[in-house]
Amino acid sequence: MAAMGLAPACALAENSADPDTVIVTASRVAEKADQALAPVTVITREDIDRLQPRDLPELLAGLPGITVVSTGGPGKTTSLFMRGTNSDHMVVLIDGIKVGSATLGTTAYEQIPVDLIDHIEIVRGPRSSLYGSEAIGGVMQIFTKRGSADVATPAFSIGGGNYGSGKAEASVRGRYGNGGWYSAGLAGSTTDGINVQPASGESDHDGFRSASGTLNTGWTFADGSTLEAHYLRADSRNEYDGTYTNEAYNRQQMFGGTARFRPWQPWTVTLTAGQSQDFADSLHDTLVSDYAGGTTHNRGSINTYRDSYTWQNDLRFAAGQRVSVGVDFTHDRVGGDTDYDVHSRDNGGVYAQYQGRFGAHELQFSGRHDHNQQYGGHDTGSVAYVYHFSDALHAGASYASAFKAPSFNDLYYPYYGVADLQPESSHSVELDLGGNGTLAGGRWNWALNGYRTTVDQLIIYDATAYAPANIGRARILGAEAQLGAQLGRWRSQLSLNWLDPENRSDGSSDGNELPRRPRQSARLDIDYDWRAVSVGTTVLAAGQRYDDTANTTQLGGYTTFDLRAAYRVRPAWTLEMKAANLLDKDYQTAAGYASLGASWFFTLRYAPTR
Repeated sequence: MAAMGLAPACALAENSADPDTVIVTASRVAEKADQALAPVTVITREDIDRLQPRDLPELLAGLPGITVVSTGGPGKTTSLFMRGTNSDHMVVLIDGIKVGSATLGTTAYEQIPVDLIDHIEIVRGPRSSLYGSEAIGGVMQIFTKRGSADVATPAFSIGGGNYGSGKAEASVRGRYGNGGWYSAGLAGSTTDGINVQPASGESDHDGFRSASGTLNTGWTFADGSTLEAHYLRADSRNEYDGTYTNEAYNRQQMFGGTARFRPWQPWTVTLTAGQSQDFADSLHDTLVSDYAGGTTHNRGSINTYRDSYTWQNDLRFAAGQRVSVGVDFTHDRVGGDTDYDVHSRDNGGVYAQYQGRFGAHELQFSGRHDHNQQYGGHDTGSVAYVYHFSDALHAGASYASAFKAPSFNDLYYPYYGVADLQPESSHSVELDLGGNGTLAGGRWNWALNGYRTTVDQLIIYDATAYAPANIGRARILGAEAQLGAQLGRWRSQLSLNWLDPENRSDGSSDGNELPRRPRQSARLDIDYDWRAVSVGTTVLAAGQRYDDTANTTQLGGYTTFDLRAAYRVRPAWTLEMKAANLLDKDYQTAAGYASLGASWFFTLRYAPTR
């Protein structure tokens, strides 16, 4: 099995993904899950329905290599740390289009509608040699719902719970003509929330509202060529405790298209173009005096746009061997009422990759050159090797370099940015061992991964210059262990993570732990199906961590328990129930920000094509 660290690519909590499942994110080409030379986690729509997550951060929490940090429950700003790297060290794609804020350099995971997702592919470890900037920790690609039914097939769900929570979703998908398909969906959610900062002096609840929609269509021609178009929009209103502003109106929007064809049989050409948008409009809900003697709301807006284009060529020149060569171009620009010194920048990248299998040996080489309008050129590369002792046991090793370009805030924010900042760079090595087999008529699999990552030129705030500077350095050691089994009606998945994230920067923080990363974390999912009833539990545990670089503010470890159940009333109708944080554990993942207590939620779902 070639997927370093997973066997087969783990379908979230129960490892039910068929080895024949096709993924595209690990190497930017379609390949079977068991052929990817990188640790990959696959989350299917079946997983999402079974786990009944409140939002995307809840779905991702505790997965291999992932630490989720929230500032107060549903809809609140959420950071994701992959393998101990920074929260802006991961590339996020939606339907092949790169998303995220050009000013912050991060993605608003809390605003992406989980009800409209078809499946997710998560690649752990550096992939800058294929994806360019930000892919130090890994790559996540989210695929929205596709059309599959032969006739127009509607589906919907509606539910509610405590904290004034409610959500609804409706979709329709089908086919048209001799090769067309379509899918459209709407989703909305609301919650009164909690008082996210109890010590702030504001005792109000901080709510969240969202409304989202997707529209996808495509056509497969007689010769196998395909043409697809995708659109997603997610609007939200978020309340929080703040002095200058305490409400935010956000919009995440993405649209794009992909064409794929073969000029001749061994050669596949893929063309992708699209734009992602991140809009944020913040204000205070009370009136304050203005300079003209009247009253106004404190207000500020920042809007970012990213245009992206890709031309990729894949050539199979022998059995088990493939070469990929591609060109990326992105144009980022910033709008709103903040006067950045520079409002746009361009980046071009050229990459190449070789994949080959020779008997029990598998190899992968890749390299990339990026040229940025601001800082010039940067080169990255990777090499991976896997040896198959048998169909049930493999071992592998890899090396990769990666980088992260400075964000617009780092470079150009008024009275703060430093225009001559250089990219952050990293080097990683990884070893893995994995296997699978059968037991009493069931299936089981296991995987061990160990890695070491060093990050240089980290951009951190320099208190002596009152500005960001390339003065940071970090060394991260990590290990991941996974064990999955499916026996009869039972299925389970255990994930263990160990992390030693050390600050190697000069100064008083040298030798300290990087903040908000627990040294130990674990997740256990167990599910049982019996006729029309399914029940399951998720146990999530995390050790203590520090909230600051000085390591003076410590956050305690915690364990939470979730229970879920579903009853199939009729073939297309299901009644679902979930109780999260069942023991009402009081914990924080960011200092001063409360987490949601015990909660419950009921859902009625109609899905004739499930």
